[in-house]
Amino acid sequence: MSRRSPLGWWRGSLQVRVVATTLVLSTAVLAVVGAVVLHEVGRGLLDAQLRTARAQTESGVASAQTQLQQLDRDDPASVDQALDDIVLRLSGAPSAAGDFYVALLPTDGVSAASLSSALERDPVAAGLRQRVGVRQAEAYTYQPVAINGRPRQALVIGAPVTAPTGRYGLFFVYPVEREQQTLDLVRQRLAVGGAALVLLLGAITALVTRQVVRPVRSVARSAGRLAAGNLTERLPVRGQDELATLATAFNDMAASLERQIGRLERLSSLQQRFTADVSHELRTPLTTVRMAAEVLHAGRRGFPPALSRSAELLVTEVDRFDRLLADLLEISRHDAGAAVLSRELVDLAALVTAEVDAVRRRHPAADLRLVRPAGPLAVEADARRVARVVRNLVSNAVAYGGGAPVEVELRLLAAADGAPAAAEPTGGWVEVRVADSGPGIDEADRQHVFDRFWRADQSRSRQAGGTGLGLAIATEDAALHGGQLSVEPTPGGGATFRLLLPVLPGAPLPDDLAGPPEAQRSDGRHVAASGGSR
Repeated sequence: MSRRSPLGWWRGSLQVRVVATTLVLSTAVLAVVGAVVLHEVGRGLLDAQLRTARAQTESGVASAQTQLQQLDRDDPASVDQALDDIVLRLSGAPSAAGDFYVALLPTDGVSAASLSSALERDPVAAGLRQRVGVRQAEAYTYQPVAINGRPRQALVIGAPVTAPTGRYGLFFVYPVEREQQTLDLVRQRLAVGGAALVLLLGAITALVTRQVVRPVRSVARSAGRLAAGNLTERLPVRGQDELATLATAFNDMAASLERQIGRLERLSSLQQRFTADVSHELRTPLTTVRMAAEVLHAGRRGFPPALSRSAELLVTEVDRFDRLLADLLEISRHDAGAAVLSRELVDLAALVTAEVDAVRRRHPAADLRLVRPAGPLAVEADARRVARVVRNLVSNAVAYGGGAPVEVELRLLAAADGAPAAAEPTGGWVEVRVADSGPGIDEADRQHVFDRFWRADQSRSRQAGGTGLGLAIATEDAALHGGQLSVEPTPGGGATFRLLLPVLPGAPLPDDLAGPPEAQRSDGRHVAASGGSR
């Protein structure tokens, strides 16, 4: 059993496509929802932290500003000491916002800075420090801050304060690692839960689609068996849902097809029997008429001219009627499946040569050219049927070629190991091509050239030409051999008929020799175009 590629699974299974599409779409939806949830959770956590931190900052700024207003401007040392005391006192104050650190930084570029011991020099971004100093208003930002020598993401809030020695910015640093941990935990839970949900949706989708796909597959299998000829195929009907309605409709269709095909088979059988019976029944009176016509024809020299001509026409039409009956009997045998081959070892080169010579004797003015292998070409075939096909093709080419040259070519195709023509069968295929340079056959007419009793010129009298069944019988003879008969335009004008026959019975037709898809009959035998006669 060959392994199917992913593309093969995708194209060959509706269930796979539905489950895969559900997984992809649900993953995309969960990814979007997860991103939105994470964004909202993160924003909520940071907003809560910001509100608490602002309240803590406002309280600390008010307390620090009150203490700074009480300092003596003339004692800078006490001011510096007071700044350190403020930072130390605020750093140790309890806070609902969690751990925080304090930095009292000058905004006028002159005074000294005072920092919590855990902070390094210049812990606040220059942009935030400038906004607090220039605007003299509260500002905040999120930035990495080195705390105890390790970079940590933090919320930094600053507000301006004034001391006797200059302007300062009081900055509170609130690490947000706790919020980040919470956000990471939410992200992890969302990922795990989302993956579990996607798998669960995939399993549910597979289960649901299986309930729909399995009956559809059953319908497809039953339809295949019905198409293969099992007209008794029916589907079980369960319940009253849409699938039960489908099964009921399928069964009704199958029953209707069985009735119609049975009726057509009966009509076809009656038609075949009628044709065969009529042909057989006409044999006896035709024999009598032939005997009388031959008697009249033999004594025509003593008749008046009009009566003599009538005797000649009677013999001609009796001969034509006899050929028509023979062709009808042959067609009826093919239709009934009673036609059989009498295979024997035939020198096809000699057979084709004999038929071409026979046509040349009947039409001395015809320009017939034969191209064939130098030696014998052995084929296992029914000599009578092959000769009839070749005779029909060559005669038609002479009759409808408008007096143009007719070329008959015999050659060996696809021989085993490239073996040349020989007196013993060597395998491969043989081709007989009959090409004329006459007016040719229109493309629309080529679709019907093998139809029974069909003529390209419907106004042409039936007095001219054969019975109209020659090419129809030829296609059946070719099909009995496992071969193919086709027609195609000749380059430069005219028509080319191509007969392909296997050298040995049962040889498959190579792809490069096969005709168009429409040349394949429903019973598996190869014929050209859609059948017909010329």
